[in-house]
Amino acid sequence: MDKVIAALNRALGFAYDNILSIAMLVLLIAAGIFLTVRTGFFQFRRFGYVLKNTVGKLFHNNLHQKDSGSVSPFQAVTTALAGTIGTGSIAGVATALVLGGPGAVFWMWVSALFGMVTKYSEILLALKFREKSESGANIGGPMYYIEKGLGVKWLAMLFAAFAMIACIGTGNATQSNSISGVLHLNFGVAPWITGLILTVIVAVVIIGGVKRIATVNEKLVPVMAIFFIIAAALALIFHVGRIPHAFALIFKEAFNFRSALGGVAGYGILSAMRYGVGRGVFSNEAGLGSAPIAHSASSAEDPVKQGLWGIFEVFITTIIICTMSALVILTSGIYSSAFDAGLAPDVSGAALSSAAFEEALPHVGGIGIAVSTVFFALSTVLGWAYYGEVSVGYLFRNHSKVAITVYRVIYVAFVFIGAIAEINTVWLIADCFNALMALPNLIALIALSGLVVKITREHFAKK
Repeated sequence: MDKVIAALNRALGFAYDNILSIAMLVLLIAAGIFLTVRTGFFQFRRFGYVLKNTVGKLFHNNLHQKDSGSVSPFQAVTTALAGTIGTGSIAGVATALVLGGPGAVFWMWVSALFGMVTKYSEILLALKFREKSESGANIGGPMYYIEKGLGVKWLAMLFAAFAMIACIGTGNATQSNSISGVLHLNFGVAPWITGLILTVIVAVVIIGGVKRIATVNEKLVPVMAIFFIIAAALALIFHVGRIPHAFALIFKEAFNFRSALGGVAGYGILSAMRYGVGRGVFSNEAGLGSAPIAHSASSAEDPVKQGLWGIFEVFITTIIICTMSALVILTSGIYSSAFDAGLAPDVSGAALSSAAFEEALPHVGGIGIAVSTVFFALSTVLGWAYYGEVSVGYLFRNHSKVAITVYRVIYVAFVFIGAIAEINTVWLIADCFNALMALPNLIALIALSGLVVKITREHFAKK
């Protein structure tokens, strides 16, 4: 059995590293640049308008209003953010810095700047083509605009199938595994205990459907984001003198063509681009097609106004949170000393983030990262549960209630499995299906870009 799993891991690793990840990243960058040009650099020209109609409207009643069959626009935003502000903001950034070097942060920014308009376009199209479910709830996502906008149903079904599987891995098992790992490392909690508690929490929440998921995330996401930003800001205050050097290193290494020096530390521009763009995408999900599913459930009527939140989501997730996470690591001695010696740090992933925070904030930094990881990962599990349900409902329209019930049971089971198991294979499967779900979505975004431009122009013509 071990040989079979090892062979499967090699096959999945080869497929992702040499085919799927490259195809996804090329298409992501191409779609981002294409949509940016077609919309007249919308995310830059209208950034003030974006902030005015997102952050500026946080306390307006309209943002929190909902009808009987939907969630409020703000609940849709926090549910989408729950799916994006996950362990990728902590472990993913650290991994990018180890495998791609400091220059990976620059390319993460680049992917975010273009990804803003990609996510805007996804949400706009999702609201344009969404439908009403049997219960009267708003429902939509890439599968609906691929079918109704492009008229290619088989491609829509492929997206839904890939998303259904990706949700179990990316949004579920890998996240519960991160939670159990960090609690065991920092507090000695047995993984099976963590798994049991998480299973109960997730089961109780998702049985209530999207409304309960949205209600929980509406309260959880703002608190966890603010908590992490404050913790990172305090860590950077203690190393404020090192921040200019960190920025200089980011820009210098972003265009470094040198070959490998030793270990994995001779990054080079290609590695920086690959891991920077890749981790940027997984931090903000622009182009994956997941967030539009959450936004489709909202009571918002204006596709452009709701699409603006997509720009904000990429900005807060990648430009703010991931950058702060990266700077804490880059200003730490554990990373800088290893990099100066031409070596990789002794630790990677969440362990590197934890060590960097602990160095800046002794006795509390590691605990802060542990708490952040728990809440980030839990919110992701809840957010992606809804994405999976919508995908299953689309695939099994004539038997959607039964299919969704079965899916919920499987989803909850994988919360526990992920918490107690070694899941390298699950990570590989998740990576592959993330790429597979992104490809049909990006094709649709490029093909429907004319409609995005038309609806956007009509919106501002009215203004």
